[in-house]
Amino acid sequence: MTIPSLNIPVAEVRGVGQKRSALLRSAGIETVSDLLLRIPRRHIDRRTMAPAADLPAGTETTVVGTVVSAGVVPGKRPRFIVTLHDGSGRVDCVWFGGVKFLHRAFQKGDVVAVGGKVERFGGRPQMVHPEFEILASEEDEDRLHTGRVIPLYPTTAEMKEGGLDSRGLRRAVRAALDAFLGEVTDPLPERVRTQAGLMPLPDALKQAHFPETLADAERARERLAFDELLLMQVVLARARQRRATEPGIAFSGSEALTGPLLASLPYALTRAQQRAFSEIVADMRRSHPMNRLLQGDVGSGKTVVALLAALVAVADGYQAAIMAPTEILAEQHLSNLRALASALGTPVRLLVGRMPAAERRRVSAEIASGEASIVVGTHALLSEDVRFRRLGLVVIDEQHRFGVFQRAGLRGKGVTPDTLVMTATPIPRTLTLTLYGDLEVSVLDELPPGRTPVRTAWRTADRRPAILQFVRDEVGKGRQAYLVYPLVEASEKSDMKAATEAFEALRSGPLSGLRLALLHGQMKGAPKEAAMSAFQRGEVDALVSTTVIEVGVDVPNASVMVVEHAERFGLPQLHQLRGRVGRGAHASTCILIADPTGDVPLSEEARARLEALVRTNDGFEVAEIDLRLRGPGDLFGARQSGLPDLRIAHPVRDARLLNEARQAASQLIGADPDLSAPEHRLLREMVDWRQGKRVDLVGVG
Repeated sequence: MTIPSLNIPVAEVRGVGQKRSALLRSAGIETVSDLLLRIPRRHIDRRTMAPAADLPAGTETTVVGTVVSAGVVPGKRPRFIVTLHDGSGRVDCVWFGGVKFLHRAFQKGDVVAVGGKVERFGGRPQMVHPEFEILASEEDEDRLHTGRVIPLYPTTAEMKEGGLDSRGLRRAVRAALDAFLGEVTDPLPERVRTQAGLMPLPDALKQAHFPETLADAERARERLAFDELLLMQVVLARARQRRATEPGIAFSGSEALTGPLLASLPYALTRAQQRAFSEIVADMRRSHPMNRLLQGDVGSGKTVVALLAALVAVADGYQAAIMAPTEILAEQHLSNLRALASALGTPVRLLVGRMPAAERRRVSAEIASGEASIVVGTHALLSEDVRFRRLGLVVIDEQHRFGVFQRAGLRGKGVTPDTLVMTATPIPRTLTLTLYGDLEVSVLDELPPGRTPVRTAWRTADRRPAILQFVRDEVGKGRQAYLVYPLVEASEKSDMKAATEAFEALRSGPLSGLRLALLHGQMKGAPKEAAMSAFQRGEVDALVSTTVIEVGVDVPNASVMVVEHAERFGLPQLHQLRGRVGRGAHASTCILIADPTGDVPLSEEARARLEALVRTNDGFEVAEIDLRLRGPGDLFGARQSGLPDLRIAHPVRDARLLNEARQAASQLIGADPDLSAPEHRLLREMVDWRQGKRVDLVGVG
């Protein structure tokens, strides 16, 4: 039996039942395989046994003794205290809450094992909320919660409210292992497992939950992490191989349009732009579809590179489509592309959802006839009534903001067109290998000449008056400013500042006399566009906004970015917001205001995020720091990319395993593309189980 075969409802595990299975489902645990693969968040080593008379404070210890008293001690915080005697001395065990259960659990004379951290109170050793087990005798070694390395599992609020904690999960996992572990077969070919130095899967499942030592727990985690990474890399390797045999358009690489464009630019391309464009043209000349990722920090010049690629397609009589996630960004692309391409006589058209019906019909007709050589749009490009005459290149900007079906839908409007996906979210190399392993990657790792790095500072809320005066001073010099808030409107459930209330307070207070505008995602299209356009034209001094301006707003005259409650934002989002300034010739400043709640101090992680932004403007360094602090999360949209989530593996910590998995996957698929060999049957079953129908979507960009 393999892990996929354990698709048995978790309710069938002894001791789980319907009530607990409902709680487990709230955490995504529906089957036995889900339960066995939900590994502990950490382990506590409670193998150390010590007599009550010799318990050093601050250590994790297990004590076995006889209950000499048990009962409630009243007070403002009633507590249940059990006193044990083990022949050498006494130890008090204290619990706050759960009195009814504890009254039933302990009887005078019971032999009990307790495990926890030892404290000193009133001169006697004490454990607060220790784990405990009622034993048949002091020699009873069949323990689950004490006297061993014990697992601590992540639990949801719903599970805790329902009474299912780490203790209950331990019992459920032990029952599942007892019932099914002997039937688990290892799907890894022996050669792959031996080469990577990994333990067999049944051993890994047991040791991941109930290890003999902490070192065994880590070895087990590495085995399960390798499986996750290998399955992901097998999918990517199959996608690469499938694309290598798929017929596509072999463009000539003509310089008929790109040459004049480059000659007309008032600046020279950076070396990174030249390198990326050369890589793209080489791909487009091949007879197989291009699938390339162009990643570059904010302001690195991706738009020019995308236009050059589009002109290569147009020169050969094909059309290019550029899809952006928002109408603001689409219109900005249109403005930039028209300015660059106007002298070439290349028509650039816009197609967005809010266009008048007559104009939409006209643009759709031009797309169908081929008159529209380059089409910029939003998801409106995916509408059934939009038909391209000869689509040769698809460019998808900020691709992680589109669902995989949307991206596949745009590609489907042509016959195997080339695909270029772009992102201004810098992605660490380890994540690039993990998530975009089926794409070729071009990186714009330098900024055009003349771009001045943004000065970044973080301040506490008591400095707000001085910060707002700085905003007034910059506006007095002719500059503009953004003031970004985390919420649209104030909420009783949150103490965070809201954009609408702040707009009114600023307009009548610290920024009175300045031209202010409000922008947030809940505004209707026309007012939203009007506010943004007025800011772009310089008719607004300061834009009070939510993170709707995170991507795509280009106002070279804006020199100040103020972010309220910056401690509540993630690193990539703060870096993107910072990228809205410093886009012109003026020295620019980003000020991050940390405003923790009441007496709660700023967390160490929040402080690390803010200090990282002060220390560096390099988006790739920011991304690496974020990955170390936060972990991989959903890998910038992995849940909709056709790839599985990484629940166990960590791309930074497990970089060695990632490289080994990538090499193993390449060797496996190179020798057996369909994994049809008998020795690969179980591995294919694992891949199909983990990926399901999503496998076929990998490679759409």
